[in-house]
Amino acid sequence: MPLFHLFLIAVIQGITEFLPISSSGHLILLPQLTGMDDQGIVLDVAVHVGTLFAVVLYFWSDVRIALIGTGRLIRGKVDTQGAWLALCLAIATVPVILCGIAIKLTGLDAYLRSIAVIGWTMLIFGLVLYWADQNSPETRETRDWSLKHAVIMGLWQAIALIPGTSRSGITMTGGRFLGYTREEAARISMLMSIPTIAASGLVLGVDVIGLSDWSLARDALIAAVFAFVSALIALAAMMYFLKTISFTPYVVYRVILGIILLAIAYS
Repeated sequence: MPLFHLFLIAVIQGITEFLPISSSGHLILLPQLTGMDDQGIVLDVAVHVGTLFAVVLYFWSDVRIALIGTGRLIRGKVDTQGAWLALCLAIATVPVILCGIAIKLTGLDAYLRSIAVIGWTMLIFGLVLYWADQNSPETRETRDWSLKHAVIMGLWQAIALIPGTSRSGITMTGGRFLGYTREEAARISMLMSIPTIAASGLVLGVDVIGLSDWSLARDALIAAVFAFVSALIALAAMMYFLKTISFTPYVVYRVILGIILLAIAYS
């Protein structure tokens, strides 16, 4: 695949992964609206893995605590902040894995990658985010995360398997409905992305090795590096701006794009 195409895929993924505007939706739209070759699921997941390293680096202090806590959790001990965080992250990941397997086995994933579906999810879940952000209190922080909240946000995350929903957007929506501040809802959302993307990356690695397509593996590595850099910049910018602005600018973008996509789909 041409280097420019890989760069374009990676930058789109890097910028949109942590903004509540749906990275997968934009990646699906790229070939449909430009006429470029579809990059395929392998490159889609590769750029997601690139963003995984970005979020791990940015939130390393939280990740380090969770990693240490994972060791205690494996030994059956939930007696530290890290072990509790690791447990909540594990529980929050279960719904998306189960739903992902169900969608793949039933073949529904092929039917969900359409302009109409993305248009509706962009519009509907953008408005849901606006409602949650404008009408929910800001009283909770990450340390208030409970097993109940992990289950609820995990169920919200599972909805993001529908393209255009936005994994970060829907989990931030769930966080705001539960009363977390914008920054803390974003922090939890980003931490939740780590095991989810890691699981996808593991599947990718197995697929690439099984295919023995080293040219595709090279393209995937290049795209992942580009995605890492762009994601790190976008993540830092979003966390900075959330200190002073609401989610409204992202909602406006989603609504406008959703309306345009629906007009294209039904014209």
